[in-house]
Amino acid sequence: MSESVLPSTAPVPSARGLGGAVAIVTGGAGGIGLAIAGHLAREGAHVVIADRSAAQASAAQLAGEGLSVSGIDVDVASERDVQAMVAHAEASHGRLDILVNNAGIYSSLTPKPFSELTAAEWRQVFDVNVIGLFLCCQRAAPAMRRAGGGRIVNISSGVAFKGNPLMAHYVASKGAVISLTRALATEMGQDNILVNSVAPGFTLSDGVLNNATLVDGVKGPSLKGRVLGRAMYPDDLVGAVAFFAGSGAGFITGQTLVVDGGAYYH
Repeated sequence: MSESVLPSTAPVPSARGLGGAVAIVTGGAGGIGLAIAGHLAREGAHVVIADRSAAQASAAQLAGEGLSVSGIDVDVASERDVQAMVAHAEASHGRLDILVNNAGIYSSLTPKPFSELTAAEWRQVFDVNVIGLFLCCQRAAPAMRRAGGGRIVNISSGVAFKGNPLMAHYVASKGAVISLTRALATEMGQDNILVNSVAPGFTLSDGVLNNATLVDGVKGPSLKGRVLGRAMYPDDLVGAVAFFAGSGAGFITGQTLVVDGGAYYH
């Protein structure tokens, strides 16, 4: 296994940070995903936004700033869609260096006791949050091997550590993401593929703000539990993702970084 931060065939990090690396951001058409996609593109990456809808529109928005961004419609729970996503990245840019697994079900959920959750609700959340992430990693791995290595950044959640109530299926799914991050880091290290996770606190993304029940139930307790004592927004998360994707994290794998304003010390 190479001891270099990135293999010799990878884009060399430049003053713009990611120096021409090719990145996929799932769930990238809005909220946290769009903030991440924009940040990585401004750092010099060629970014593919993958989402179930509005991927091309969001890509065009960022491209209007002079950034290298494209979009593709993808349901991460579909093996065919995920394969097409990776093929699009390689066909468009010749390689794949970074995968940010941000797609997930959260903002549409209604908090309820675990005794009221159905098996169908559990399956829906796990199909996207866990199996979808697995599929993206599995399909991206060969492309990263062809490029000589890569970075995978999984978006988990602080709820996996705190065990928040009324969201048992979501909490369990994000715990699975953290465990899967560790397992994949162990398996993929020999291929110079680094796998890490970023765990945000309750974030006021567009989707969350559209769910009044969720905001009313979670925002207040979240603010009270934070050392920094303010609301969290998507831009608060992007630096951590870029760090794991960049040259400064070249000897870090299997780790989870909690970004929540000091609500949980990990």
